[in-house]
Amino acid sequence: MLAPIVLFVYNRPKHTRRTLAALEKNILAKDSLLFIVSDGPKNADAVEAVNQVRSIIREPWEFKHITILERTRNWGLAENVIDGVTKVIQEHEQVIVFEDDLETSPYALTYFNDALMRYAQEERVMEISGYMYPVQHPKRLPKTFFFRVANSWGWATWKRAWDKFNPDIHELTKDFKRKDIRNFSVDGTENFWKQVKEYRAGKINSWAIRWYLSIFKEQGLVLYPRESMVQNIGTDGSGTHSDVDDVYRVELAQSKVKYFPTDIVENKKAYEAIKYFYAHRKGNLLERGLRFIIKKLRRS
Repeated sequence: MLAPIVLFVYNRPKHTRRTLAALEKNILAKDSLLFIVSDGPKNADAVEAVNQVRSIIREPWEFKHITILERTRNWGLAENVIDGVTKVIQEHEQVIVFEDDLETSPYALTYFNDALMRYAQEERVMEISGYMYPVQHPKRLPKTFFFRVANSWGWATWKRAWDKFNPDIHELTKDFKRKDIRNFSVDGTENFWKQVKEYRAGKINSWAIRWYLSIFKEQGLVLYPRESMVQNIGTDGSGTHSDVDDVYRVELAQSKVKYFPTDIVENKKAYEAIKYFYAHRKGNLLERGLRFIIKKLRRS
């Protein structure tokens, strides 16, 4: 039984079309159930774009069956994802999750389904990530490997893992010590703890940081592909939680994944490669961000 797909969309018609067009080209698309959750407009300015998206998702896309849920009000991404994933997974025991700005390799659904089947009974494996960072020397890594960080750019999981999702960030972090914060932040190279503090302060409303915390607390692991199955096309300033930058741009996988690790342990080489990426792409982010601001000022 193939895992159902749930796609969350809002107000970006061009991105939504690209996401669906790529997903439809997947080898297993015609045999897969697709659930589409369309969030309601936040204000009057969003109505037209939301309606355009809703027109696109009603087109005759080639999947086994498409179920559409149109929200009558704006739920926001966090509540949408938590509610949508929970409902689908309660019925189907497993799920593949996408948002409206993710372009997939034709082999993405094959990878997700193979991995979901392979690790269905492995309690420590809690997520399958479709995205892989553009690290240096990727060919030094195995075709797939385990890493601690949950990724929200195309992912899959099982009911047994999602049942351990805890939305209460205070409960999740009450016992954190300095070493836990450092381990959670990959030796302090990524701003995951900053996201925790921003969520506590009400500055962000992220489901993803709470999902990663839930996995971290369980000492869970996430399977990653060496060649990314997902490309984020939303880092162009159009999304609610996107940055204008191409530092995360990758080449999509052009072949089926055949290797899956037997040992359920974090891969040390992958850990170091991703840590290096986290540590050394920050300067690039600042530099690219400044260049973008300068370009905008010149155009205005």
